[in-house]
Amino acid sequence: MSLATPWRFIPPFQAPGRVQMALDAWLFRQHCLGLHPPTLRFYTWAPAAISLGFHQRQWPAEWQEITWQERPLALVQRPTGGRAVLHQGDLTYAVITSSFPGNRTQAYQAICEFLIQGWRSLGVELQYGEAGRGYIHNPNCFGTATSADLVLPNGEKLIGSAQLRRGSVILQHGSMRLEPDAILFTQVFGPDNLRLPKLPLSLQGAALTQTLIEALATALQRCFGVQLVPQPLSDAEWQAVMAQAELSRSPVGSGPVAVS
Repeated sequence: MSLATPWRFIPPFQAPGRVQMALDAWLFRQHCLGLHPPTLRFYTWAPAAISLGFHQRQWPAEWQEITWQERPLALVQRPTGGRAVLHQGDLTYAVITSSFPGNRTQAYQAICEFLIQGWRSLGVELQYGEAGRGYIHNPNCFGTATSADLVLPNGEKLIGSAQLRRGSVILQHGSMRLEPDAILFTQVFGPDNLRLPKLPLSLQGAALTQTLIEALATALQRCFGVQLVPQPLSDAEWQAVMAQAELSRSPVGSGPVAVS
């Protein structure tokens, strides 16, 4: 009989950014109230989107004019801090837990350990970034790498993470750049920020994503001594999340300010 602490694993799915962010925020609140267990999930964004940090109040006006695959690039706000992240060709992870004591940096590094171990099992070594406080002046989250981010041996940033904390409860989610489109990335952040990761992996597309999810899920169970229990969202949970998503449809006009 396994004595490992059970965590909920929500099977991966693709959805609009406002739905994905509403779900992360809802899971965080439910865990704060003691109504939901620690949770791991992975997800992708459709349509492609730019997520803005919770405190990000300005963004380029031209972002509203960008399209990807004949659909407008969505703008959504995260419940976590940090700078803008382009979600296309990436995989996002989210961890909701209250199992890690210590300060914010210590919690980041404790949670990121499963990312390091999971990628290592696929032959990819990662280490923490070293950017100082000046990173905040770069609107592109992947333009610099702080001690909360993970980079490849050549210094290219692979995973950017952000965190929300209330007491001992933590929501940490982050974007892993797998196959970003260089043209779209340049449209959003300009040619000076075009530094895309080159992964030493032969897998691509759905096979890469599935292999990575399996490796990271295995690593989390091993690192944290927990057991992941797959459990899709119930109809009642979906209703609660969609109600939350309707309240935060777009940051445009209500939060950040587009600037020319």
